[in-house]
Amino acid sequence: MHAFDYSFDMENYMTKEHFARLKKFASDKETPFLMTSLSTVARKYSELEKSMPYVRIYYAVKANPSEEVLKLLMGLGSCFDIASIYELDLVLELGITPDRLSFGNTIKKARDIRYAYERGVRLFATDGESDVRKIAQNAPKSDVFFRILTDGVGADWPLSRKFGAQPDVIFQNILLARELGLNPRGISFHVGSQQHDVTQWRMALSVCKELFDATKEKGIDLDLVNLGGGFPAHYLHPVEETYVYAAEITDYIREFFGDKFPRVFIEPGRYMVGDAGILVTEVVMISRKARENSIPWLYLDVGKFSGLIETLDESIKYPIYSDRSGKASDYILAGPTCDSMDILYEKMLYRLPSSLEEGDRLYFFTTGAYTQTYSAVFFNGFPPLKAYVVD
Repeated sequence: MHAFDYSFDMENYMTKEHFARLKKFASDKETPFLMTSLSTVARKYSELEKSMPYVRIYYAVKANPSEEVLKLLMGLGSCFDIASIYELDLVLELGITPDRLSFGNTIKKARDIRYAYERGVRLFATDGESDVRKIAQNAPKSDVFFRILTDGVGADWPLSRKFGAQPDVIFQNILLARELGLNPRGISFHVGSQQHDVTQWRMALSVCKELFDATKEKGIDLDLVNLGGGFPAHYLHPVEETYVYAAEITDYIREFFGDKFPRVFIEPGRYMVGDAGILVTEVVMISRKARENSIPWLYLDVGKFSGLIETLDESIKYPIYSDRSGKASDYILAGPTCDSMDILYEKMLYRLPSSLEEGDRLYFFTTGAYTQTYSAVFFNGFPPLKAYVVD
């Protein structure tokens, strides 16, 4: 087992003044719950826009679909990546027009494609022959882009295997799409969520260029590269800042496409809202499994089934803050349900104040993405994770 040292530097995540305001807001709320800071979301959007002014931003709605977040991003000029007709209905009801939408899920029912088309969506992602045929039949003459397979090396939350296809398969699907009356626009990829290795974008862009050249020989002029997601949020392990990723990726695009860039999309989710979230939880119980040399178990009122599913395999390691101070101890962290899988961190121990008591609050930072939307509806009777949006 290995333990994280408990040396929480607030300034790595937000100002102490901002956190004090959030704590005041949280003081009378019953745990567990999530707070999402709109000012942080706005700051992240601005950072990305300034770092990559040539890019069209499609926020990944699935990361955090709070109406306040979507309205904020709509006002800032963002487009939106949707994964289902339910997300489609949500954004349309908020007044987001279909020309700002991309149906980015490659796994779609024929009737859902038709529904999206009837509501005005004209841009679809795909990676398989069956899906291309369904799009052609149910969304005729639509724009389509094709997702290539990546291995996700370097990412804390890889998205390999399930999505995308090898270049030879994609090439044939592009030809098929044209044959069926669709408008092949370009290539997309996702290098894995919370990607630490910026060179993964270079590898993917090299494949994009190969497909651009190969399809041009067949009379198809692709003009779009979708960089997907992957820009990181600030968890326990240090990551490079936005401008560093942006500068490297810009150089890669220029390396393969010269100064005449194709249209470039990006689909930030975790990057856009992760840093904006603080999940507040209460210590339910502290116990030991043996009398001697045992590591205490810290049971919380939030766990894998109430928003922290990304602790699966201890992949995402959230920064955790306590108001307690003094000597630190190693803890195993677990959730409140009767499922033995509901353990957050056991291989990687957390060093938290040894003075912790039942009833104390802990603050999980960087939880604005993939927490509330992952929480179970009624497992063990627990309700879904409550969420609030604050300035």
